[in-house]
Amino acid sequence: MHLPLLFCLFLRLSGSSAISGPRAVRGVERGSLTVRCRYDPGYERYVKWWCRGAAWENCPFVIKTTGSEKEVKKGRVSIRDNQKDRSFTVTMEELRLDDSDTYWCGIERTGTDLGNPVEVTIGPAPTVSISTLATSNANMFTTPVAPEENQGQLPLLGSAHFLLLVFLKVPLLLGMLGAVLWVHRPLRSSADRQRQSIYENQ
Repeated sequence: MHLPLLFCLFLRLSGSSAISGPRAVRGVERGSLTVRCRYDPGYERYVKWWCRGAAWENCPFVIKTTGSEKEVKKGRVSIRDNQKDRSFTVTMEELRLDDSDTYWCGIERTGTDLGNPVEVTIGPAPTVSISTLATSNANMFTTPVAPEENQGQLPLLGSAHFLLLVFLKVPLLLGMLGAVLWVHRPLRSSADRQRQSIYENQ
């Protein structure tokens, strides 16, 4: 590495202990991740930024704050400064595999900015296997089994029908049968009764 480049890097990193953050973070494709960087007292009103690129000297800015706590959003990236907590957060959404790179969270100031490198790694989204998908589709067309509590109600319904049969239907049928027999009973005339009395007197 050339001496001017080393000198430039030294100037950039001088005083970088005033800002700190994670060394590495991981995310999943199509997901999101949040990086939180802290800074020392006295930098609350300074502009905070997030840049991409391993080389500090030509790291292009992705997004910056306005020096206030108002959230700034640009595309899939947003940044917000919490001056009371002396920290700012960067959120990356709808992650892509090619988002993997070295980033820097930093503070803009007169002379040399402050920065902290963050290695961002994006992994592929989990895939669903064909067998799992087939099992899920098969379960969609499976006839649901009646719950046990509903099955337990069947004997109760049978016993209720039995009680109704014993205490209501059977007496009703017996009563109807008795009425039919009473209507069709043999009727004797007065002559029959006189003949019966004659036979009894003989």
